Amino acid sequence: MQIPQEKHLELYKKLLLIRYFEEKAYEVFGSGVIAGTLHTYLGQEAIAAGIVANLTNDDFITSTHRGHGHVLAKGASPDRMMAELFGKETGYCKARGGSMHIADFKIGILGANGVVGGGIPIATGAGLSCKLKYNNKRVVACFFGDGASNTGGFHEAINLAGVWKLPVLFICENNLYAMGTSVKIATAVDDIAKRAIGYGIAGVIADGNDVIDVYLKGKAAVERAKAGEGPTLIECKTYRIKGHSKYDPANYRPQSEVDEWLKRDPLKLYREKLLNFKIQENTLVSIEKEVMETIDHAVEFAQESPKGDVEIALEDVYSGD
Repeated sequence: MQIPQEKHLELYKKLLLIRYFEEKAYEVFGSGVIAGTLHTYLGQEAIAAGIVANLTNDDFITSTHRGHGHVLAKGASPDRMMAELFGKETGYCKARGGSMHIADFKIGILGANGVVGGGIPIATGAGLSCKLKYNNKRVVACFFGDGASNTGGFHEAINLAGVWKLPVLFICENNLYAMGTSVKIATAVDDIAKRAIGYGIAGVIADGNDVIDVYLKGKAAVERAKAGEGPTLIECKTYRIKGHSKYDPANYRPQSEVDEWLKRDPLKLYREKLLNFKIQENTLVSIEKEVMETIDHAVEFAQESPKGDVEIALEDVYSGD
């Protein structure tokens, strides 16, 4: 399938936005500006960018503890995201949630989730709403890791989505490790996508480091969902560049394995492809500069914003007066 040049450049910009945001967040975390911990999306950028490029503001996503990439791809403000990480009032949660709880219902972000697999049942519920209220004209993209595929909520929610033929994309980001546990010793099947057979839904495997492959597999799944043909389980095979969190040195991963995967950095692979597609390098450099300025502005915005106040800690907890 021929992809227009403007779509390629849009995808490249999203990849860069996620990569630069995560690199900056990782950098400033080391200086003690960000409290708590940090789960970066470095190395997995092609999945969020490729899938979400098929969605509109009317479609929904559910995210994870490693969710910065998903919400940035969906259109979340880098300024408000960085402010939340910095513990500032201008953040998405007014400094009360940190990186694992960013949501923006106006653009279909139903929330990142600190509970492993916590977004999967939520996605099925949202998918039911899409079917009943919008006749499958809206879809839900549900992101989760390989570890979440071994939780009860995964099986229950996907089974029900299959029974009701709900318009949901279940995207398993298989980065080979659930924290420090290898998928090889925790999962009985070689490919998580094979589990789709048990629920009577479509199951496909995508190269999670190839944004074009992810985009096309996601496009087909969205078309199936909107045609009333039900959900798709998309397993994106990928690799996280850093450890599970900022405090994880990831010593359980063989260096030879890390080196091999780093050769397949999704950003480098895509940049090479774009040059092979005869897109001018100065065009790419211009986009890179623009995105870096966006991230620098996000840091400045966060630094200049007022700190979160303990006096507002209980606001927005309950509905009504």
